[in-house]
Amino acid sequence: MQEIKIGQSDLKIAPIGMGTMSLKGGATKLNVDILQQAYASGIRYFDTADLYERGMNEDLVGLALSSVRDQVVLATKVGNQWRSDGSTWDWKASKPYIIKAVEASLSRLNTDYIDLYQLHGGTIEDPIDEIIEAFEVLTKAGKIRYYGISSIRPNVIQAYAERSNIVSVMMQYSVLDRRPEIVFPLLRRKGISVISRGALTQGMLVDKPIESYQQLTSGEIGHAKRNVERVAKALGISKTHLLLGYVLSNPAVDVAAVGVRTLAQLRDIESFLSKFRLLTEEQRNEVDKDIRKLSYTDHLI
Repeated sequence: MQEIKIGQSDLKIAPIGMGTMSLKGGATKLNVDILQQAYASGIRYFDTADLYERGMNEDLVGLALSSVRDQVVLATKVGNQWRSDGSTWDWKASKPYIIKAVEASLSRLNTDYIDLYQLHGGTIEDPIDEIIEAFEVLTKAGKIRYYGISSIRPNVIQAYAERSNIVSVMMQYSVLDRRPEIVFPLLRRKGISVISRGALTQGMLVDKPIESYQQLTSGEIGHAKRNVERVAKALGISKTHLLLGYVLSNPAVDVAAVGVRTLAQLRDIESFLSKFRLLTEEQRNEVDKDIRKLSYTDHLI
């Protein structure tokens, strides 16, 4: 499969990456096996966060991929701090906190540098210039190679796109949630990659029970699932293949980060990697035919 670059960086990976949040329980044998098999199948982008399981997820990624560290792109996130009692976390976006927090992530990931360090959220009221300065300091110090944000807020995305050197924005994007398309033209102009998450719509368009989703009713989800089944059958591919192909065929999207919990799910992703195909505009239109397009109601300005 042809490699792509993340934004205007030197990070080269396959269009399919792995989100590790769904690997619960730390460095179990199964979790380690899944990560190592993902690497063996050609996946080179692995996304985690210091928030996931209070750092245990970073520990898992660092352990499982230590032997191939220089051949993978490790992405993690910062900005949320667990309370001492472990009950919940608080938003903690400041220059001193980011510069301090990176040290713990580096230790857990068992590495001297992080390839892509992402702000894990953000609001327009944050001290944005100070946050950008923190990432720039870490870049110059060699602690991180590049930085980005993980956000669905158009006003926050616009602020960082115009004021910083971010190379990527991670956001939820799928056939059911096309709201991010409002910021795609800006990101393309700036040469900033979209890393999508949620392309498989929590499995509802594949094999999971149908429920309401975002502002869509269960009836609307049922219609979407029938679209997916019909087009996938016509093309002779799986529903997973179709949903990933749908997301990646948008010119703004460079990477789809997919959550995997089992080896069976990983095999489905491996099959897509070996038979990678994008959808034509006509095929995309058939997939999202008569599916109500949602729009953001907040965080626009």
